[in-house]
Amino acid sequence: MTRRRLGLGVAVVAVPLGLALLGPLFAGDPGPRAVSFALGDGHWLGTDFVGRDVWRQVLHGGRTVVVTAIAATGLAYLVAVPVGLIAALTRLRWLEELLMRPLDVLLAVPSLLLILLAASVFAPGAVGLALLVALVNVPDAARIVRAAAAGAAARPAVEALRMQGESRWRVAVGYVGRSALRTLGADAGVRLTGVLYLVSTAAFLGVGVAPDAADWAVMVDRNRTGLFVQPWAVVVPALLIVALTTGTNLLFDAALEKPSQEKPSQEKPSPEKKGRPDS
Repeated sequence: MTRRRLGLGVAVVAVPLGLALLGPLFAGDPGPRAVSFALGDGHWLGTDFVGRDVWRQVLHGGRTVVVTAIAATGLAYLVAVPVGLIAALTRLRWLEELLMRPLDVLLAVPSLLLILLAASVFAPGAVGLALLVALVNVPDAARIVRAAAAGAAARPAVEALRMQGESRWRVAVGYVGRSALRTLGADAGVRLTGVLYLVSTAAFLGVGVAPDAADWAVMVDRNRTGLFVQPWAVVVPALLIVALTTGTNLLFDAALEKPSQEKPSQEKPSPEKKGRPDS
């Protein structure tokens, strides 16, 4: 079952990920613009709202979404993991409160609202959008890291490691961090999906990208007026975003699934051997 899920996840995520990373290399020249929302005439998927080739826009539109989402998720954990581990392992109550209470304030503000408020002050590009998305994901990720690490830190093995004189780094990373790895892996799959949704929604609202940029989320927004005339300009980028999120979760589920352990079959004694005394 694990291999099937892993193969299915690879198959589902390979198409959007391949188009996002390698698509610009095969996009070719833009060529002259045609009639808006038209089908045929050399355009495989028709044209978009300003007459550009939809297939070429699809090839160019995934890199921003994918790179921004992966970078934002990585940055969020880069901050959340140390904060959560320190809060779980420290014996100083004031230090734990100092680390976690400011994050609770950020957690109370809706993520998209915080991004829109920041975008009203300055115009973030792709890098700024990745930083904003990472910022709004740090509080939740840090609380999950702290909860997972706190359970491992309460085990007698941690006290034994301290009594043996092991370094704090070995206790925090070598034992507690490794014990919380499965929880963090499960959270990473869900979090990357949420980050993809947040990045796509922000791009849909015009945050971080230009209004006419080649971006899958922007394509869905700008071409929805011609959905019933030329649906491919909306359906294809939307399906690619869905495939990317679904395939990512399948991969994480397959990686975290424990292999089934079959019980060894007990051989029944044959009628000839049953009851026969050993010679």
